[in-house]
Amino acid sequence: MREETRRAIAYTAAVRINGAAPPGLYSRERRWHTTMSPGYDVDAQSHINASGPSLYHHGTANHINLQVNGSCFSGFAYGEGHHFFGSILGNSIEVFDYGEGQYFHYSI
Repeated sequence: MREETRRAIAYTAAVRINGAAPPGLYSRERRWHTTMSPGYDVDAQSHINASGPSLYHHGTANHINLQVNGSCFSGFAYGEGHHFFGSILGNSIEVFDYGEGQYFHYSI
């Protein structure tokens, strides 16, 4: 799955689980900080609409289903055809991308 999609998933899950919108997200793999808000990803220059369990990432034209249960989340990115799951512990977010077959780590 594309980085922009994973980033939107991680950020939105963090907002829903923590109940607050951080000013951005740091990718440990990329060593890169992205400024984000609940409806916009500055690096992707793209809006992200969220309604219930559904997200739509305008930059990747991707519909995403995101289910949150406690500090864990899971779902499916329809535009890329991949499942994902993850968890949040404090400021750390871990996303397993089935399409890539690996974990990706973020901080807020």
